[in-house]
Amino acid sequence: MKAEEAKKILSLAIDREVEAYTFYRTVADKAKDKAMKSIFDELAGEEKKHREFLQAFLAKEGKGLKFDATKKDYKIVEALPTPPLSPDLKPTEGLIIAIRKELEAMQMYTQLANASSDTEQQFLFQQLANMEKTHKARLEDIYTDMAFPESW
Repeated sequence: MKAEEAKKILSLAIDREVEAYTFYRTVADKAKDKAMKSIFDELAGEEKKHREFLQAFLAKEGKGLKFDATKKDYKIVEALPTPPLSPDLKPTEGLIIAIRKELEAMQMYTQLANASSDTEQQFLFQQLANMEKTHKARLEDIYTDMAFPESW
């Protein structure tokens, strides 16, 4: 993969982090339930950290990105049909969109880690994928509790 292609992917990743941050921040600001507000505040903070990491990485390493040219299929396009984020959703609908966003981010970071020929980059992208996986699992637990309260 050429450095310019990698920069485009990182720029898209930054845009996704900003989009997720905005969504989580908006939901947190509108949430009436304190626990829900806290969860979305925390998720917004995590997305902000991810954006800052990616921006710093892009600024420092932009010219030195090392990706294996044989691994070109990142399937990022598959994420495009996802409906736009909106703060006017029911809580369960907002959680579904958030879960999908976390899954897409996790998959993207995993693919970037697998495509990297640099050990440090692999580790950093895998750590980001792990963070997104944790967010996804947490949101799925919340969704299950909200959508299926009779199971308790």
